[in-house]
Amino acid sequence: MSFDQNSLDRLRELGRQLPQKLPDPEPATSKSSGNRRGAKGRDHQGPQLHKVETEQDPDVLFRELMSASEDGTVPDHLMSRLRRLEAQRQPAARQALQEPISSTDLPAPPRVSGKSNGKNTRPSRPNVSPGSEEESLYVAFGQLLLEDDEDNA
Repeated sequence: MSFDQNSLDRLRELGRQLPQKLPDPEPATSKSSGNRRGAKGRDHQGPQLHKVETEQDPDVLFRELMSASEDGTVPDHLMSRLRRLEAQRQPAARQALQEPISSTDLPAPPRVSGKSNGKNTRPSRPNVSPGSEEESLYVAFGQLLLEDDEDNA
């Protein structure tokens, strides 16, 4: 490879500058990093964590994981963390379901109109004119229901 005189001179200058040692990073002082607080008020040492690493609500964590992932894939350690948080939440939900329901917590039963006194188990004929298309549709539907009952029996 051939260089012109200017490029060759520039390479020699850079070659003289390269062996210099880089300065050491400044040690962390208590004022710069020790006084920063994390999300929960504890001292935050080290790199700041992403919300998917600190979130405790499984629903919010799931949304954060989906927004952080470009293609919908999630690392195994984050999936196991999500499962663990959901498992911690589920015992509380199960306990709430197992508590007896008192009658004071239930809504009042609906008021019954004067004509109907409960569920009518007999089929009632709709008010349609005989021989109309609507009546033939009702008849066809009733036959389909009867055929379905015969197949299930």
